[in-house]
Amino acid sequence: MKKMKGCLYSTSESNTKLPDLGPDLIMSEILPRLPAKCVGRAKKVCKEWLSCISSKEFVMMHCRHMCKGSRQKILSIGQESCFIHSTGFNLVDEKTMITLPFHVRPSDVWILSSLIGLLCVCLRNTFEMLIWNPLIRNCINISDSKSYGFFKIYSDVVGLYIDSSNDYRVLHIKRGRFTVDVMAYSRRTSHWKRILFLQKRHYHTNGYVWSGGTFCEDGLYFTVFQFWLAGDIVIIRFDVNTETFLEIEFPYVGNDETCQGNLVNMNNKLHVFVSHGCGSMAL
Repeated sequence: MKKMKGCLYSTSESNTKLPDLGPDLIMSEILPRLPAKCVGRAKKVCKEWLSCISSKEFVMMHCRHMCKGSRQKILSIGQESCFIHSTGFNLVDEKTMITLPFHVRPSDVWILSSLIGLLCVCLRNTFEMLIWNPLIRNCINISDSKSYGFFKIYSDVVGLYIDSSNDYRVLHIKRGRFTVDVMAYSRRTSHWKRILFLQKRHYHTNGYVWSGGTFCEDGLYFTVFQFWLAGDIVIIRFDVNTETFLEIEFPYVGNDETCQGNLVNMNNKLHVFVSHGCGSMAL
């Protein structure tokens, strides 16, 4: 604890004595407000700090503080360049050009999913999937020689989540001709594992449109919309602890109109934005 006090204020440079800070106050009010690099260094103070900082609760608390005001960042990818923008009320757009850690043009990078600053991306020329942190410029190629970790456009979907052991994982849903194959990648072990999907369902067909995964509390949620049947839409939940799937009825909007929904995690609560009605369609 003395080491942390030295980081917060210097007792050798001032005769003013501040009251001791309890561990609960430090963990709940101070550490979550520090930049990511400082939090990473704080993990080395002691085992108790490492355990607390590595918990899912602390990660979500830190994320909420980092998402306030000018700490929010926007990643923009153009044809030839990539920028990180700082948000805020300044009239001047503060942006920083970054160099991609993979040898492709920025326009050949597809963003598949995001979670607390991490991105799961696909390279257009090879279809390899990577986990990328644009702020610290680190990336990991999660494809392997067994054909795991390769993304197929128009049929596959991806979601990032954190399991009960605080392991960052990638859920990759692959739709084949007659089946839905599900694989989960572990950041901790760097391995893929197969997960069973719902039995006797037809979500593998091209008539269904899947959204990307939205992580909220202990679930990863997808909307599945059947394009040719008005109003036929369902939410599929993947329980990140039991690794099982569940179908959830989509909120009723009435009038049997065509509707679509977007899932958003706001303050760790799942919200559904619904659009319904149909203007004109042309084949």
